[in-house]
Amino acid sequence: MSLETEIILDRRQLRRRLSLWRGLAITALVLAVGGYLLSADETSGVLAQKHIARVNITGTITEDRPQLELLRKVRDAENVKGVIVFVNSPGGTTTGGEAIYEELRLTAAKKPVVGQFGTVAASAGYIVGLGTDHIVSRGNTITGSVGVLMQWPEVSEMLGKIGVKMNEVKSGSLKASPSPFAPADAPSLAVAKDMIDESFRWFSSLVETRRGIKLADVPGLDQGRIFSGRDALKHKLVDEIGGEAEAKRWLQEKRGLDKDLKIIDWKPAADSPWGLASALSAAAGNLFGAQGREVAEILSRTRAFATLGLDGMLSVWQPPEN
Repeated sequence: MSLETEIILDRRQLRRRLSLWRGLAITALVLAVGGYLLSADETSGVLAQKHIARVNITGTITEDRPQLELLRKVRDAENVKGVIVFVNSPGGTTTGGEAIYEELRLTAAKKPVVGQFGTVAASAGYIVGLGTDHIVSRGNTITGSVGVLMQWPEVSEMLGKIGVKMNEVKSGSLKASPSPFAPADAPSLAVAKDMIDESFRWFSSLVETRRGIKLADVPGLDQGRIFSGRDALKHKLVDEIGGEAEAKRWLQEKRGLDKDLKIIDWKPAADSPWGLASALSAAAGNLFGAQGREVAEILSRTRAFATLGLDGMLSVWQPPEN
């Protein structure tokens, strides 16, 4: 082997080693920065300045612990002078809407909270809006759908056709009933209807108390009707037509917030652009290229699988298919 060939091979080997160590160094740096930012107080850095916090409530609403914890942090942050809650949701579980509503009312006791409705803010999404002090809606926003439902499949006929029979022993006639494995009997349906009616009375009282209206005075409201933003304004279900600019103006003109305050997004830790998931994604990209980054990003979004099914009583209008 000639000297020139040996030199070329040595250089190639050196380049490979440098690339490996460079990749490892970048990975370590990204992980260190991500870990620091995860452990750092939310009031450090850019969030240390006085500002208006924007919180997004989107997609199917559930009793999401990171989301509720975020609302508590926003409430306790002295540098947050006001809150804009952007709602773009067809609803979800009634308890999910209830939990967010309660957190927003606690927040509103300490600082002004304004709701901004996007494409749809219906059912549990509307419950979230009721938790704010002022609701701004687009003219074509789909909103309303005040009501509660309970759904379950019934497959007993199909099982009979394929020769499958479900047997059970239970402590009482109302245990685990209604069931998908047998037609619902009258007592079971009566219990389910009582639960729905009680939950609907709670939802109705929220609307009447927070909006200062009677459900019976708004055509179709007590039947679960949906409204455009313009119709919702006419029936006092929302306060104003507009978007974020109008929401910010309300905070300034009605609650005295400084016009120079910036709007800054607050996100749950799992969704933070500087969180560990994003750090791992960047590290995978550095080591394994675009395919590695894509795999890491897919794995970081596995929380979405938890919302494929909803249990309990629902306040939802035509949930989108993922």
